[in-house]
Amino acid sequence: MAVLRNPVVRALAACSLAASIGFAQQAGAPTAAPANPQSTAPAAAPAAQTTPEVAAPQAGSDSAALTIRAFVPEVPLVFTVTDGKGRFVTGLKQSDFGLLDDGRKPDRIISFTQQANLPLRIGILLDTSNSIRSRFQFEQQAATEFLLQVLRPKQDAAFVLGFDVRQDLAQDYTNSIDKLSSAIEKLRPGGGTAFFDAVYTTCRDQMLTVKSNETIRKAIIIVSDGEDNYSRVYEQDAIKECQRAETIVYTISTNVSPSKDKGDEVLSRLSDATGGRAFFPTKIEDVARGFQAIQEELRSQYSLRYRPAGLKQDGSFRTIYLTALDQRYHVRARKGYFSPRAPQ
Repeated sequence: MAVLRNPVVRALAACSLAASIGFAQQAGAPTAAPANPQSTAPAAAPAAQTTPEVAAPQAGSDSAALTIRAFVPEVPLVFTVTDGKGRFVTGLKQSDFGLLDDGRKPDRIISFTQQANLPLRIGILLDTSNSIRSRFQFEQQAATEFLLQVLRPKQDAAFVLGFDVRQDLAQDYTNSIDKLSSAIEKLRPGGGTAFFDAVYTTCRDQMLTVKSNETIRKAIIIVSDGEDNYSRVYEQDAIKECQRAETIVYTISTNVSPSKDKGDEVLSRLSDATGGRAFFPTKIEDVARGFQAIQEELRSQYSLRYRPAGLKQDGSFRTIYLTALDQRYHVRARKGYFSPRAPQ
């Protein structure tokens, strides 16, 4: 293992996930290789899921005695590990990671698995503003090819949305490749760009509403130059809504100039805050490579579920700090989540 020079990593090593309660460790050495997955229909676990715990009646008490339900939160976390060359690392164990939730060690690790078969809920967001008119055909072709490669009819579902000053939900959730491909082909560029509005609305209406009793992977893939000249909401509003909806955001820039601009910086911040990744093709034909890399990543991730310490039902934002104890590896995960509010 690499020397732990970072003091935060050293502290995490002392309270690594291996010390948590109720976990069965997995054997096997890490390998830098992707896996192939499989999954089911529209749904996902809330940021802090609650499980009722019922108090048993006292001896000699009436069987109809008051039932007490305790607040028992669970946080699901899907994350990716890469090595120094950007290759995916699989085969790691729970003991290879350290985790802090709002600066504290979790009360309990409920499960830790390498996930290659999680059901996918994917949104394809294509910028249809005037600024990308000359590049739009490549976007359409790459998006269609991505769906053909990644979507499994019985397990996954996707939707297609085009955006300029307005959003056009060309196709809602479906597992039909034909319907999704037709929706992509029907989109036409024109108008200004309300980028943040599109991200915010998509997470609120398409992702936050997806519920499931099983762990699923929710992701939106945005092909855009990141420019915005029409939104009513701000960048931070869009990021928070993605975090609230537990949605990983992947962005593929259509800016192929030698230097990055403000739009590219926006794409990077949005992806980083949600545990995703930003891609910057050097020529528009390479947009397809970005989609291919996302496809590989979606099948090469880990799933962790834990019970946080000291979580209050106040709707506050709680930070997540997850790191690999071996500093040769880099972990990409969402930066935090919103705690649930107490029922009124």
